[in-house]
Amino acid sequence: MKNKLLTIISIALMITACHKTNLSSGIDLSNLDTTAVPGTDFYQYATGGWMKKNPLTGEYARFGSFDKLGENNRQQLKGLITEIAAKPARQGSVEQKIGDLYNLAMDSTKLNADGYAPLKADLAKIASIKQITELSKLLPELLLSGITPYFAVYVDADPMNSKQNLVQTYQGGISLGERDYYLDDDAHTREIRDKYKIHVVKMFELVGFSSADAQKNMEAVMTIETRLAKAAYDNVKLRDPHANYNKMTFVDLQKLVPAIDWNVYFNTLGLKNTKDVSVSQKESLVEVGKIIETEPLAAQIAYLQWKLIDESASFLSDELSAQNFDFYGKTLSGKQEQKPRWKRAVDSVDGSLGEAVGQMYVKKYFPAEAKERMLKLVHNLQESLGERIKGLPWMGDSTKLKALEKLNSFYVKIGYPDKWRDYSNLEIIKDSYYANIQRANRFENAYMFAKAGKPVDKSEWLMTPQTVNAYYNPSTNEICFPAGILQYPFFDMKADDAFNYGAIGVVIGHEMTHGFDDQGCQFDKEGNLKNWWTADDKKQFDARAKVMADFFDSIVVAPGVHGNGKFTLGENIADHGGLQISFQAFKKAIVDAPLQTIDGFTPEQRFFLSYASVWAQNIRPEQVLVQTKSDPHSLGKWRVNGALPHIQAWYDAFGIKKGDPMFVPVEKRVSIW
Repeated sequence: MKNKLLTIISIALMITACHKTNLSSGIDLSNLDTTAVPGTDFYQYATGGWMKKNPLTGEYARFGSFDKLGENNRQQLKGLITEIAAKPARQGSVEQKIGDLYNLAMDSTKLNADGYAPLKADLAKIASIKQITELSKLLPELLLSGITPYFAVYVDADPMNSKQNLVQTYQGGISLGERDYYLDDDAHTREIRDKYKIHVVKMFELVGFSSADAQKNMEAVMTIETRLAKAAYDNVKLRDPHANYNKMTFVDLQKLVPAIDWNVYFNTLGLKNTKDVSVSQKESLVEVGKIIETEPLAAQIAYLQWKLIDESASFLSDELSAQNFDFYGKTLSGKQEQKPRWKRAVDSVDGSLGEAVGQMYVKKYFPAEAKERMLKLVHNLQESLGERIKGLPWMGDSTKLKALEKLNSFYVKIGYPDKWRDYSNLEIIKDSYYANIQRANRFENAYMFAKAGKPVDKSEWLMTPQTVNAYYNPSTNEICFPAGILQYPFFDMKADDAFNYGAIGVVIGHEMTHGFDDQGCQFDKEGNLKNWWTADDKKQFDARAKVMADFFDSIVVAPGVHGNGKFTLGENIADHGGLQISFQAFKKAIVDAPLQTIDGFTPEQRFFLSYASVWAQNIRPEQVLVQTKSDPHSLGKWRVNGALPHIQAWYDAFGIKKGDPMFVPVEKRVSIW
C-alpha cells in the first residue's frame, strides 16, 4: 500500500535565520574522505569519513544517518517511558498501559519462566480443527491477533473513489517475505532456503513438537509457502496500481474463492454487510482457495501453527527469541547480536501506543513554533516545483495545468497531528507479554476495520510524530514530515541555506515528486486512480522514466547482482526530482544575499555534500542482497552515485568532466521533473 519512504525535514527553522551572519557551513569535515576523487566515487568522497567513524555494531545489518538519529530518538523515548514505568499509575490510564507493557517486555525472569506456555492455548486451538470449513472463522481470528497466514485484509481509501474507505485484500503468508527466496535457484538463495528449513524445524521443537513431527511440519510449511510464492505478484507488478485494483461485489468474491465462507470471515472481522471488496492480487487469492481445497488438513494445521510461532517468537522466552534472531537476523541479514532488551521493549511500546508516546515526545522535544516555519519551507519547494513544471519542454499545456492543480492541492502535515488517538479501549493486563501484544493487535485492527464504508479522514496520520521518516500518500495527495526527523543531520539551524536545502530541502522535494513519479502520476489531485495526461505527454514521461530504470538496472550492487531499476523507479525519480527542485529553490533563496565559500567549499558544493550525508551508511554484504530483493529504495551509495550524474549543477559544482568515471553524457541523462 503506502510507500512510506525514507525522508526528513527540519529546515523550516532556517527560514527565519537563513540570511543571518555567522552561520556555519553545516559540513562536518571529518565526515569526508578527501583521498577519494569526487568524479570517481562521490559517495566515498562525501561520506567516507562518516563510514569510518560509525562502524557497524553487532546489532545492525545497516547503519546510516537515519539509524543514528533513530538511536537518539529511542534514547529520548526510553527516558519518557522508563520514568512512567517506575511509578504506580491508575488502572486504565495511558500511563498504566505504557508502564505495564514496558515492564512486561523487560521482565526476562517471567518471560523465561513462562517459556512457550502463553502460546499453548492458541496452538491447541489450531490443532483442534476437524474440517476445512472451520478455517473461515479461524483465519480472521488469527488476523485480528496480528497473525497473517495466506493473505491479509485491510481497510484503506478506494483507489477509484478516494474519499471512501474500502475493504481490500493483499497477498501474503510467506514467512521469508519475498517470493524470490522460494523461487530463485542461485547458490545464495538455495542456502537461505536450506537454513530456513532448519530454522522451522528448530522452532517447532522449541514449542514441544517431536523431531519427527517438526520435520513433517516443516515440509508442509515449505509446500504451502512455495505455492503462495509462485502465485504472488513480483515487486515490479506490485507497483502497478491498475494491476492491483480488482473491485468486486461480495457475491463475486464468494464465487472467485468458494473455499472460504466470506460471510463468516467478514463477520468475524467485524465487517458485517460488506458489499464490495478489492482483491488486490486476484491470482494470489485464487491460489489460496486452491490450497485450502487441495492440501491435507494436517498440512494446513502445521502451516497455521508455524505462522503463529513465527510471528509470536519475539514476545516469548529468550530461547525462542534467540532462535528467531539467529535466522532472520544472523543468517538473512548478517547481524551478529540482538538489540538490547530495553531497545526492543521501547520499540514494542512505541508500536502499540505510538501516538500516546508521541504526544509526550512532542511536548518535550518539538518546539511548537517549528510547525509554522516548516510550512513556509514546504511552500518554497512547492513554488520551485511549480516553476519547473511550467518550464518543461516535453509536456503540453493541458497536462501542465492538471499537474499544477495537483501540486497546489497537496495536503501538508508537519510535526504531529492536530487530534490524538484515544487508547481507552486498549486493555493492558499483567498476565503475559504475548497476550498484551495480541490485545494491542486486536485494538489496532478494530480501529482500522471500523473505517470500512466510511469517509476517509484526511487528518489521520500514517506515522507517529517520533518516527524518523516521512511519506507521500497518493490516496489523499498528502506529504507528511513527522517531528522525529526534523533534526541534524537533516536540518541544522546554525547552518546556512546551502546545507539545509541540500539535506532537508531535497527530502521535501523528494516527497513532493512522489506525487509525480511513475506511480503517483497515475493519481489525480483528489487521490483517485484516474488518468490526467494526454497520450503524447504520458508517452514522453514513460520514455524518460525508462532512461532512469535502465541506468539503475546497469548498476552492479554486489558480485553478479544488479540493481532493479523498475522496482526502485519511483524512489529514484523522487530523488532526481528532489535534487532538481531543491537546488532551484536554493539558488532563488540566495539571489539577494549570496553565500560565501566556507571551509573551502562553495555554496553549491556544500549543497551536494549535505545531500550525500543524508545517505551515509555502512551495510553488510548479506543486507545488500536482502534490500536489493525487498526495498523499493536504491542502496544509500547509489542514491548518491546513481542520482548525481544526472544533475548538471553537480557537474558544474565539482568540475566533473568527460573521462571521469561518474560522467554520463548529456544525451544519456535522465530529464523528467
